[in-house]
Amino acid sequence: MILILDFSSQYTQLIARRIREEKVYCEIYHGNKSIESFSGFKDLRGVILSGSYESVYSKGAPCPDTKVWELGVPILGICYGMQLIAEHLGGKVVPSKRREFGLAKVNLECSCSLFDGLSAQETLWMSHGDKLSKIPKGFKITAKSENSPYAAIENVKKNIYGVQFHPEVKHSVNGKKILQNFIFKICNSRRNWTMKSYIVDEVKKIQAQVGKSKVLCALSGGVDSSVAAMMLYKAIGKHLVCVYVDHGLQKLGETERVRNVFGKIFGKNLIIIDAKKIFLSKLKGITDPEQKRKIIGHTFIEIFEKEAKKLKDVDFLLQGTIYPDIIESISIKGAKSPIKSHHNVGGLPEKMKMKLVEPLKFLFKDEVRVLGRELGIPSEIIDRQPFPGPGLAVRTLGEITEEKLNILKKADNIVTEEIKKAGLYGKVWQSFAIILPVKTVGVMGDARTYEYVIAIRAVNSEDAMTANWVKLPYELLGKISSRIINEVKGANRVVYDISNKPPATIEWE
Repeated sequence: MILILDFSSQYTQLIARRIREEKVYCEIYHGNKSIESFSGFKDLRGVILSGSYESVYSKGAPCPDTKVWELGVPILGICYGMQLIAEHLGGKVVPSKRREFGLAKVNLECSCSLFDGLSAQETLWMSHGDKLSKIPKGFKITAKSENSPYAAIENVKKNIYGVQFHPEVKHSVNGKKILQNFIFKICNSRRNWTMKSYIVDEVKKIQAQVGKSKVLCALSGGVDSSVAAMMLYKAIGKHLVCVYVDHGLQKLGETERVRNVFGKIFGKNLIIIDAKKIFLSKLKGITDPEQKRKIIGHTFIEIFEKEAKKLKDVDFLLQGTIYPDIIESISIKGAKSPIKSHHNVGGLPEKMKMKLVEPLKFLFKDEVRVLGRELGIPSEIIDRQPFPGPGLAVRTLGEITEEKLNILKKADNIVTEEIKKAGLYGKVWQSFAIILPVKTVGVMGDARTYEYVIAIRAVNSEDAMTANWVKLPYELLGKISSRIINEVKGANRVVYDISNKPPATIEWE
């Protein structure tokens, strides 16, 4: 177990991913959270302090519980994390006259165990506006760059290490090796975390948490909820009741697919509720994205609680919450506003009658897929592209109406069909359509039209935390545009989104 303390760095999730790729388990905790709240002391092998957009010398800057320094395990500070080490142990951090963002040539002291096996000079990723002007007593310099005379420091006796650069990002050529050296050579961790071991451990946890109670599952048919449902089914069998809410915000034909696939597995324990009118009435006139998400989240819970009352001994609600949902929806005390709330996280009422079961909440998306394959879930479900919890609500900009949803569903279906025909569906992280809240003038059959604009979005990503837009072939984009304009009544213009995340998000709302 490696503990990662997050101080709101955009790269914290990458640290976790790199460690898990080495089959070593790790968890991310808020940087200012009390150490007593952490439950993994028994297996703790090391602590990593993340970067941050803050400056350690600023008033109210986040800092870890002082007991972190007394845990008796190796500590690695990355960027802001290294500056925390310096400030706490008697060093000095000052604003840099010249900020350092991007690739930098870093000269390494290869006798340092953190840099074992690396070259004397490596290309590594920098992202900082502050730097050390004085290192703490007992530390020595192990790396330098043109702009950072203290690019890395160490105190072998105290087992504390700090680096100004970010080894977790792919731009750092041998950054992976640096993290490997820390978790294996310094922390003496073992490669013993696999999806098979995760299933064994999680089944025990679920059984201990749930007991003989029934669990109500919010089944959507997407990857996350499907894997979560199968995980619970493995743990508690017929005590799982799956409820699929047809809210009208799904993809075209989704309800039929869910009935055909999961009806065979869960039988009578699959309940399908037609709630299209309820959701549309509550969303009527709502245009604010956050308000939409909150309404959808609250409505989901209301419906599940109502369904639970019809059943006996239902004390738990299963949700397919995954790690990025939690990370994007919450921020540490004093940090900037969260990016956006997810219906699995921010949309839950404070006084919910059912308790939550979240077997995927510490997994990234690709890990969920691996878990699903271990559970024997068909590839038609596991290999599906991610679909947002609030459904097409976050792809219908402005007010949500039945007309706009019908237009979007048909357009989105065409996007999926053509991406599959081109053999790109499995190679693209997400590809979908968005309907904009504007109409434009067009000409069809020598007649003037005034209809909606459809935007196409295609991105590649590893974990949804960052994403790059995909350069789809012009011929393919042409086919998609032609089909949408010709086959979808109500749309007369198609545009293509070429924004990365950040600064944009994958979904438009």
